[in-house]
Amino acid sequence: MAKKAYGLNTICTHIGEIQDEQFKGSVSPIYMSTSYQFEDVDIKRYPRYFNTPNQEFLAKKMAALEHAEAALIFGSGMAALSAMFLTFLKKGDHLVVQNTLYGGASNFIKEEFPKYGIEFTFTDGYQISDFERAIQPNTKVIHIETPSNPLLTITDIKGVAELAKSKGILSTIDNTFASPVNQNPIDFGIDVVMHSATKYIGGHSDILAGVLMASEDIINRVWHVARNYGGSLSDMTVWLLERSIKTLGLRVKAQNRNAKKMARFLENHDDVKSVNYPGLKSHPDYALAKSQMKGFGGMMSFELREGLDASIFQKQLQLIKSSMSLAGVESTMLSPHLTSHALLTQEERDKVGISNQLIRFSVGIESKNDLIHDIEQAIQRTKELVQVYM
Repeated sequence: MAKKAYGLNTICTHIGEIQDEQFKGSVSPIYMSTSYQFEDVDIKRYPRYFNTPNQEFLAKKMAALEHAEAALIFGSGMAALSAMFLTFLKKGDHLVVQNTLYGGASNFIKEEFPKYGIEFTFTDGYQISDFERAIQPNTKVIHIETPSNPLLTITDIKGVAELAKSKGILSTIDNTFASPVNQNPIDFGIDVVMHSATKYIGGHSDILAGVLMASEDIINRVWHVARNYGGSLSDMTVWLLERSIKTLGLRVKAQNRNAKKMARFLENHDDVKSVNYPGLKSHPDYALAKSQMKGFGGMMSFELREGLDASIFQKQLQLIKSSMSLAGVESTMLSPHLTSHALLTQEERDKVGISNQLIRFSVGIESKNDLIHDIEQAIQRTKELVQVYM
């Protein structure tokens, strides 16, 4: 009999649980030991080897969520990203990377790759033709991010995967903004999926973690490299992450609904210049997003009209938090040029369209009317302050 395919919320709740055989508790026990027996055992467990009981079983849950064979849990999204790149790229190799990308990832590539002798090309855009033009004879990896941070551009996942396979190139994706609830890139042919699990996977703004999902062979290759870098996660945090994932489907779907309403509200607001949200029909990549996403996510960005300063506006918010991260159950806003993309130069930000007026909005699960009221009062207060300054 074929094994039943579980639904999303069942996977979130039950896959990757550790059965409490001794006391029959309903949640996974925590194994906090950093020292395990090495004789007469099937697995020599060691925290840095990503194979403590809690690490091992959480990896099963994450692999199931992303329709992958295996996974590795890391101490941060950047730990996962760097381990992935340094596994498959060596001196003389070349990386093609999407130009609309998380600023920390861009900075890592630009600062660290020259030290290793790894070459790289940022695409001119995010169309398949842009990736194809950037490929060189020594290209080994194509890396994309969709929806992108913070402009919410949409890249054709299947198109990139097919292009990479036709050239014998590994395809990788940062799927953080979408989450496994809204998008499963492996179903479209992508080889490696990564997440900053600090974001939607954790979902409560209290966990720092990262994760990679791929085939058994790819994960095994990453493991042989990553174990030398020490980027694994403590078992207490692993346990908290498993606890948080149980509500992942419920949280993200609520955020999807809220974000769509907030995007429509902002798009129709006289004091808003533009809104970037793939769930709006006005978004240039709406049709593509609809074809590869099950939901449009809880992330968007927008610009206020000329004369309304983004920084002043955010300081007037009373409910929505001005905060560095994203994807928690609470709504947050930030200015990318001061935070996620602060390490890029002004010229680099201008090139990809990240203006100083751009505001990234991570929509939480609060009442829509309360969020609207907070934005309205903050805009009104900003207008009053602008008048005072003039």
